Amino acid sequence: MLRQGDLLIMTSIDRMGRDYTEIKREWQRLTEELKVDVKILDMPLLDTSSFSVEFEKTTLEKKFISDLVLQILSYVAEKERKQIKKNQKDGIEVARKAGKQIGRPKLQYPENWKQIYTDWQDGKLTTSEAVQEAGVEKRSFYNLAKRYERANNIQRKRYYNINFKD
Repeated sequence: MLRQGDLLIMTSIDRMGRDYTEIKREWQRLTEELKVDVKILDMPLLDTSSFSVEFEKTTLEKKFISDLVLQILSYVAEKERKQIKKNQKDGIEVARKAGKQIGRPKLQYPENWKQIYTDWQDGKLTTSEAVQEAGVEKRSFYNLAKRYERANNIQRKRYYNINFKD
């Protein structure tokens, strides 16, 4: 819990918020409401701990400079964040147009999938045996079965609950 007169040391201004408004609001809450000194390590100009009550004019000027620098840097930080998001979005779009796979690749059916699925549905294989035969995790097996059933318009003969042990 921060109290008046405490010193809060942060590595970077972006730890205060995601955008200009959040950073500004948090800075004001800390410095004006809680009356906490704040020191940002990667921005020496943002150090309210160097303010001294003895030198009011100097203190006022330093506070003014810190607030001004905060405004500028938080604006730049938000603008940079937005530019990074835009660049990422543009890069993904270019990759998609080039036919590149975005995200996790779709799980492929094993070569003997139809046989495994049929045996499983007919009760010749338990779910555990079918999973082992397919060489996938249990959740992946169920996802493959669901996708296979939808693609082939198959009504499941065998109902299962993934919470049951097999």
